[in-house]
Amino acid sequence: MAEIKNLKKAANRIKKAIRNNERIILYGDADLDGVASVIILKETLKNLDSGEIAIYFPDREIEGYGITKDGLNSLTKFAPALLIAFDLGIGNFREVKLARKLGLEVVIIDHHEVLDKLPEAEIIVDPKQKGDRYPFKGLATAGIVFKLSEILLAERMTENFTRQNFARQNLGGLRKSFLELAALATIADMMPQDNDNKIFIEAGLSSLENSWRPGLKVFSRIVDETAAVSPPRRCARVNETKNYRNNKELSQKIISALNVTDFQKNHLNETYLLLTLSSFEEAEILAKNLIEKSYQRQEKIREITREAEERVLKKISDTIVFEGDELWPLTLSGAVASRICRLYKKPTFIFNKQNSESVGAVRTPSEINSVALMK
Repeated sequence: MAEIKNLKKAANRIKKAIRNNERIILYGDADLDGVASVIILKETLKNLDSGEIAIYFPDREIEGYGITKDGLNSLTKFAPALLIAFDLGIGNFREVKLARKLGLEVVIIDHHEVLDKLPEAEIIVDPKQKGDRYPFKGLATAGIVFKLSEILLAERMTENFTRQNFARQNLGGLRKSFLELAALATIADMMPQDNDNKIFIEAGLSSLENSWRPGLKVFSRIVDETAAVSPPRRCARVNETKNYRNNKELSQKIISALNVTDFQKNHLNETYLLLTLSSFEEAEILAKNLIEKSYQRQEKIREITREAEERVLKKISDTIVFEGDELWPLTLSGAVASRICRLYKKPTFIFNKQNSESVGAVRTPSEINSVALMK
């Protein structure tokens, strides 16, 4: 089978950076796919004894999407360095040029649609770029990074692999943990659940309830505490189909909480902090906080969706939906656009109105290419 274009090239560049003790910056989108991707590669690098690693997630409400000028300016203190961008960057032409001027070598790992040209990054990994012969184009970025991690760790990434920093691990090793993250990211990004993704999801969800990662394991406790009392089981054994469905339900609860993109400090969002905590007690406190925020987030999404629907119904004959408001948070635009697109089966643009420019999200029915639509 054909390989993802430039994936081995990216792996070789990372190996070189490790050998030369270069600084590495992991720059990820703040959603679950970006966060999971950063964590997978960060923990891979740590297991390969890499040098200094910096983590950066842009705050969409303040900086906007993608690689940002503010983000790059705050990272110049690490130059020269290798900057690896996850789940963003494929459309950041000016920012990639700026990064290179600032002494940052850029590798982009993305899964979004490619525009007419590519940024001037040293290496670009995106299954949707021209010349990529990998047959499945529906990978989330975390799925791509999982494959990258397999190349980097090779024989080290086995079922029995353990390390000192994760002494709590006892049910399958680093590979299972990465599969859990890849599965959650794939579902959260609403990627097709077939081909490679089917493997990620089935393998990742099968160990989710017993994850050795405190930031995931804690959710099964919280869900059990808050769930309605159910009839006792008729037997102790739970067949695989039932167990998979329960884990799928658990995954939806986890994703709802982890899609909250609030920040704490040093451009680290709360999802990243939760998933990298080693303390169950700290993880439980933060997880409960995120669950409460997710309820508030879902209510706000419903409210904005209702407002958008009222406008759409007044223009029902229009072939697209194009709606924005200064009071609609940028971080919710994707979720609202997805709901409106599903309801009306039309290309949907939902955006936050700003003074000089408006920024938002676009969602289209599966048969329509969003990039081609905007040309």
